[in-house]
Amino acid sequence: MAKYLVIVESPSKVKTIKKILGSNYTVTASNGHVRDMPKSQLGFDVENDYEPRYITIRGKGEKLAELRKEVKKADKVYLATDPDREGEAISWHLSQALKLDDKKMCRITFNEVTKNAVKASLKNPRKIDMDLVDAQQARRILDRMIGYRLSPVLWEKIKRGLSAGRVQSVVLRMICDREEQINAFIPKEYWTLDVNLQEEGEKKGFTAKYYGEKDGKKEIESKEELDQIIDDIKDADYQVKEVKKGERLRNAPMPFTTSTLQQEASKSLNFATQKTMRLAQQLYEGVDIKGRGTIGLITYLRTDSTRVSAEADELARDFIKEQYGEKYVAKAIKQKKKEGKIQDAHEAIRPTDITLTPTIVKEQLPRDVFRLYQLIWKRFVASRMESARYETTSVRIQAQSHLFHVTDSMLAFDGFMSVYVEADEEKAKSNRFVKNLTVQSKLSFQSHEGKQHFTQPPAHYTEAALVKAMEEQGIGRPSTYAPTITTIIARRYVAKENKNLYVTELGEIVNEIMKTAFPAIVDSSFTANMESLLDMVEEGKVAWKTVVRNFYPDLDEAVNNAEKSLEKIELHDEVTEEICDVCGRNMVIKYGPHGKFLACPGFPDCRNTKPYFEKIGVSCPECGKEIVLKKTKKGRKYYGCENNPECEFMSWAKPSIEKCPECGKYMIEKGSKLMCSDNQCGYVINIKKETM
Repeated sequence: MAKYLVIVESPSKVKTIKKILGSNYTVTASNGHVRDMPKSQLGFDVENDYEPRYITIRGKGEKLAELRKEVKKADKVYLATDPDREGEAISWHLSQALKLDDKKMCRITFNEVTKNAVKASLKNPRKIDMDLVDAQQARRILDRMIGYRLSPVLWEKIKRGLSAGRVQSVVLRMICDREEQINAFIPKEYWTLDVNLQEEGEKKGFTAKYYGEKDGKKEIESKEELDQIIDDIKDADYQVKEVKKGERLRNAPMPFTTSTLQQEASKSLNFATQKTMRLAQQLYEGVDIKGRGTIGLITYLRTDSTRVSAEADELARDFIKEQYGEKYVAKAIKQKKKEGKIQDAHEAIRPTDITLTPTIVKEQLPRDVFRLYQLIWKRFVASRMESARYETTSVRIQAQSHLFHVTDSMLAFDGFMSVYVEADEEKAKSNRFVKNLTVQSKLSFQSHEGKQHFTQPPAHYTEAALVKAMEEQGIGRPSTYAPTITTIIARRYVAKENKNLYVTELGEIVNEIMKTAFPAIVDSSFTANMESLLDMVEEGKVAWKTVVRNFYPDLDEAVNNAEKSLEKIELHDEVTEEICDVCGRNMVIKYGPHGKFLACPGFPDCRNTKPYFEKIGVSCPECGKEIVLKKTKKGRKYYGCENNPECEFMSWAKPSIEKCPECGKYMIEKGSKLMCSDNQCGYVINIKKETM
């Protein structure tokens, strides 16, 4: 009887697939990549048309020896690594390292680790897709080019061990640019005015919001304006001028892509992107379910398509009809607009078996794995359901020349919301008093409330918001979102506090050097174009070496120019007046994982270090001592008094030596402007340019 060998990527898939295939099949795992370019070298030969040089990854020799033994015993070898660029490349590397005969070897892929999908893949074997492999080789070589040519520049100028990456450098710049916008943001004052009214014959009243005047919407920009409006309406009659009844639909969401899963898991489950991917991997590779054995619970987790197979769609509709009723089944399914960058090879992320409800599997899954499965299951079921329908009432009320507005929204049909509600969705509050209003209603004024507000700066990126921005700008791909964010946090370029991402001192310096020396590398449109070129390689439209040939000479020139232009920049070992209290030498400024610190230049004989607090030349407005630049435990910058803990002064914005001419309080730097630290005062002037 013929013997078959199936090689997968991950050991946790082995058990699942063994159960499906039976005794004629040996199933084993490569444990990821077996070959790569050497870490100690660039890894490709520029003189020989960028030909890559691959070696066995350290520690994988035994694994390859074990696989060679299994190959000898087998009549046929199925390479069943993951169904994407990376998986295709691993299959190709295996075929090369194991010297597999074309007649003996074939490639199979499945989008879900289930009996039907795995058996169907065996009936449709194919050759290795070299376009996919070449796209991965091109990506790997471009990443190598940038990482291995740029990182030494950072080592020389800041400290060893820093890295610059093709995608991570752009993402770091996005975070730095957002930080600059926040720092330069000047709040603008505005006011809101609510009036509490009561309809004749009703015991309870309702609140209407100020809308504007007869000729249109108007913002109340000052206390004076507010007082004038209040003065106008204090003895006014309130008349219902218009009542509009309508209907509003809330469309069902589309099933998850990698990006939307990461975003929603962050918002509703508070999962970091890396954690979401780790748990999704477990759900994809296989979980023990009572009565079903080991099965994959979700489809492949790296996808940017919302497409669903006709079979899965039909089963979902039948399930919804049976569980919720005919009226809940969607008549038409909304599709994501096709964009050039969407890879449609995979379906959306969905449950492999819709009848395995969260209730059935709950007791058999670890808590967080269950919570992620429940999110994916509910989202997919909701995507096949009808829209939710609201009955709306909109009322316009006039007092003198001023208009007030009040709305009511009542859920008439819950549709998909009977299963799934997004984390940031506001629940509509019904107000029966508004619903009953007509133009004949008689209203009486009860009270008013004016509130001062200030416009808010752009929000700091969270991991979810960053993934969304990366996807929108075409930076990276589903497989790179989580690793990129993990890398910039691990490198301490970015600090994460309460979900928000803040650039650290080290991140600012790295970004500044990258912007100065390698502007193209940190340009988001350049990176997005590079991704598009790699997609074209994958589609067989462009040869991978063409992409590399066109890129390398420009990079080489940029590195050479950068080395010359950065010669003037000296960022390390600046001597200070601080004396080492161990050996008496003047201490120097060094860069560590958390930014600057003071170290004795006598290292290794003297290993004394101290925290470095950079003075900014401004006196503390509370006690008169020096203001210094400090960092939170996670690395976020702020300004505090050197006399801490006696003086608790702190400011996220940089204080200025200037005092506010209006109220005398200290001013803070806001980009190219100075602003009073007291929002209520709000005085703003341009920063005086120093004359040379």
